[in-house]
Amino acid sequence: MNIESARSIKKVWTVHERKVSGVHRAGAVLEPGFWEDYDPFLLLMDDRFEKGAFDIHPHRGMETITFVIDGSINHYDSVTGEGGKLKSGDFQFMTAGRGVVHNESPDEGESVHLLQLWVNLPRKYKMVEPRYQNIPKIAAPVRHEEGALIRVYSGSSGPVVSKTLNYVPVTFVEVIAEGETLVRQDLPGSYNGFIYILEGSGMFGKNQVQASKGQALWLETADNFDMSYIEVAAIEKLRFILFAGEPLNEPVVARGPFVMNTEEEIEQAYADYRKWKFLTQNK
Repeated sequence: MNIESARSIKKVWTVHERKVSGVHRAGAVLEPGFWEDYDPFLLLMDDRFEKGAFDIHPHRGMETITFVIDGSINHYDSVTGEGGKLKSGDFQFMTAGRGVVHNESPDEGESVHLLQLWVNLPRKYKMVEPRYQNIPKIAAPVRHEEGALIRVYSGSSGPVVSKTLNYVPVTFVEVIAEGETLVRQDLPGSYNGFIYILEGSGMFGKNQVQASKGQALWLETADNFDMSYIEVAAIEKLRFILFAGEPLNEPVVARGPFVMNTEEEIEQAYADYRKWKFLTQNK
C-alpha cells in the first residue's frame, strides 16, 4: 500500500431542520437506511428539544455518541441504575450491547441542542455488556495549532490520543479555527468519514469545496492508503465536528431502537424487551 493520501470531498448536502413535536425540532445529518454507504455509522440527528420530547426507551446492538452543543441534559440508564448530567461540550459514548433502557431530558423549562450519532456494533460484539463513558469537555485532550484548537473525544489527532474505549475504531474531533487558518486532521486510509459544520465557513479537502454552517460533507475514500488526511482552510471563524470510523462490511437489520444482523435477532430483541430482560440482565 501507499503511505498517505490527501482526501477530497465526495459530496456536500444541507441539513434541514423539521418540527417533530411542540417540544422537539430535528435535522437528519445522516439519514437512516443508507447502511452500506455510511458504514459503520447508522444515523446522525441534530436535535433541539425540551423536557417531554423523549420517554424511557431501549437499545440493543449499537452504540450512541451524544455531543451537547448548547444547554444541558439529564440522563438515566439501566446499567448503573442512576444517571447524571451532560453540559455544553460534554460527550457520552453509550454501548447498548445486549440491552440498555435509558432516557435523556433537559430540566423543566430548559432546552438542549445536541448531536446524537448511532454507531453499529460488529456481529461479535452485538451482545456485549452495556457500558457508559461520560467525558466532560474539560477532560477531553486538546491539540493546539496556530489559530486552531482540536478537541479529541475519540481516536486521535496528530500526537494527541483520546482514552475513549471503542469496539469499532472511531475518530471524533471538534475543530475550532480562526479565519485564514489551515487545519489538517489525519485518518487511517480505511476509515469512512464526514464533517458537519456548526459555525462559520471554509474550504474543505483536496478539491477545496466551499461549505458553511448547517452543511455536511462526506469524505472521499482512501482505502488504498495506510493513512490519509483532510485539510480545511477557515474562511472565517469556523467550528465543525468530524466523525470517521472503520467500516464493518456486515449485514444490517434495524427496526426502531434495535440494530442487529438478522430479522430473527430483531424479533428476539423485542421479545427480550417485552419480558423485561433488559432491566434484569444487568443486576
